[in-house]
Amino acid sequence: MSVSQLRRRFAARFFTGALILFLLAASALLDGENPPAQKYPPTIVFMTDFGLVDDSVALCRGVMYSIMPEVRIVDLTHQVPPFSILDGARFLYGATPYFPTGTVFVVVVDPGVGSSRKAIVAHSKRGQYFVLPDNGLLTLVEQRDGIDAVRVITNSDWMIGGKLSSTFHGRDIFSPVGAHVARGDDWTTAGPEMPVADLVRLHLKTAALDDRGLSATVIAIDGPFGNLITNVDAEDFLKLGYQHGQEIPLTLGGRDFKIPFAKTFSDVPLHHPLLYIDSRGHLALALNQKSFATTYGITPPLALEIPKAK
Repeated sequence: MSVSQLRRRFAARFFTGALILFLLAASALLDGENPPAQKYPPTIVFMTDFGLVDDSVALCRGVMYSIMPEVRIVDLTHQVPPFSILDGARFLYGATPYFPTGTVFVVVVDPGVGSSRKAIVAHSKRGQYFVLPDNGLLTLVEQRDGIDAVRVITNSDWMIGGKLSSTFHGRDIFSPVGAHVARGDDWTTAGPEMPVADLVRLHLKTAALDDRGLSATVIAIDGPFGNLITNVDAEDFLKLGYQHGQEIPLTLGGRDFKIPFAKTFSDVPLHHPLLYIDSRGHLALALNQKSFATTYGITPPLALEIPKAK
């Protein structure tokens, strides 16, 4: 082989090696800008009606950290009105769109603790997990996202202690099971499969739009402000054809009202009513700086009907 041939072969190999190194470096840079999801620790979103005056929340978090020290725990709220499954359901409904696939929601609003009600792990069609009592908490999430599988929790290896408290399943069952699921343990080993059709559901009418208008439900009261929260998405409401500033006829629990559609509270006089789209994208009713619920004696759930604009 001549000297010129050797030089050409060496140059070709050098070029190939340099190209490979360049591609590897570029790939590393891209990985740094867009790290794969598995580099981040899993997330548990934790919600209860325990309040914060005692050690209950901390004990549950301690159980989760004992099983998976690196887990991220997001406290959605621990101020769900005591025993209010409906409020727990609507907070859960409002939160799930803001968390990624694989998030584990541990929810303990459990007035039936220690009874025959089931403890379950459910998987939604969005790819999220729910560890909670089977008492209706999943109703709104199921209506929007769908639930494709449910397991009844019976695996004692995933529970805390040999003698379980009959009144603190948040610590003894839901917290450890949530941590096992977040850690990536096979969630189907939590217990036997249960038909999705057998889930306990709240008796809430799904918002429906037809040629006459919208039939929906007031599902909750917004904390101390007394605003009414509905299960109507903004997109469905806007299909009725109303514009900001228009007075909208509606029937609320059998009573007829005419209420203006506004962007914000100050668009109407003090203590006057308004309809608006709330921060979570749902239709809501309020009085400017006064409680709609108290003023009109509203107790959810309550039927709401709005005709199409003429």
